[in-house]
Amino acid sequence: MEWEDDMEKLKIAAIGDQFITSAVFETAVRDAIGAECEVVTRDLQWPEVPFFAHDGPAGTEIKEYSGNPKDLEAMLAEAEVLVTHLAPVTAELLEKAPRLKFIGVSRGGPTNINMEAARTRNVTVCNVPGRNASAVAEFTVGAILANVRRITLGHAGLSQGIWRGDLYRYDRTGDELSDLTVGLLGYSHIGQRVVRLLKPFGCRILICDPYAKLTVQDAIDGIEQVEIDDLIAQSDILSLHARVTPETMGIISEERIAKMKRGAVLVNSARGELVDQPALCEALLSGHLGGAALDTFEVEPPKKDDELLRLPNVTLTPHIAGASRRVATFAAEQIAEDLARFLKGEKLRNPCN
Repeated sequence: MEWEDDMEKLKIAAIGDQFITSAVFETAVRDAIGAECEVVTRDLQWPEVPFFAHDGPAGTEIKEYSGNPKDLEAMLAEAEVLVTHLAPVTAELLEKAPRLKFIGVSRGGPTNINMEAARTRNVTVCNVPGRNASAVAEFTVGAILANVRRITLGHAGLSQGIWRGDLYRYDRTGDELSDLTVGLLGYSHIGQRVVRLLKPFGCRILICDPYAKLTVQDAIDGIEQVEIDDLIAQSDILSLHARVTPETMGIISEERIAKMKRGAVLVNSARGELVDQPALCEALLSGHLGGAALDTFEVEPPKKDDELLRLPNVTLTPHIAGASRRVATFAAEQIAEDLARFLKGEKLRNPCN
């Protein structure tokens, strides 16, 4: 690189937020490159202030970002490197950052970066696929247990001063995972981790993912790969781990919800767009589904009058499945490692373009 012989002049912009802070980025970068550099920092307001989807100052150019790109122009005017989590990087902002050559975005996908503009300007972008796989997998198993073992119902009762002794009744008590079939829609980083955690429970495990192949160990452990209709029909617990694409948008439709087992539980720690939410709500109200654990919603945060918020058989959390301190430090460390590789002219581990 043109600055390799004079790295002390390397100018880095670290734009964090309240989850992956600029201090976390700066520490990781300084540890990784082992050289003097000038780091300017800023922290955006997410998650205290929700991020923009397509309703923010960048319009439809990018999504899932925090802040206004115009507010970052001065900070990036001289920067050669940007490390960030949710900063909005638009084509106009890139034009205002003529020296920028590398962007490290600490997310599974660079949705807050205009990738076409970055390629046009020969800016290298890297990300961190699977950064929160362990955190989401742990959360998923916790959500399953909260519903199957009636933890949610018991807590809701006690919080209202009601002793739910009826949850010991044969017709109302929960099941054990060892007696159930758990189906996973999506078998990438997170799905594979969920399976690893579920194996000791002794449950039957089904996976559906047209782009994944079972390993030899999976076959030995009895993991079964099935088509989606079989997954829907056979699962006592259906857990979603697919990315949102044109083919997966609304994949858990009203028709498929109707074909789920009576009393089945739906767990969604992926994206709200995968599920027909009104149909899910109706299935929970009617008793067709026994429960649901939702960390993601069609609209985030959900509206205050959303009927899902009032259902007793639903475990709801504010999109925190992927939130852990280890996720923050790990993601920053991975970005910093790829920056070090970039500066040395080595192959990146996670390039986006």
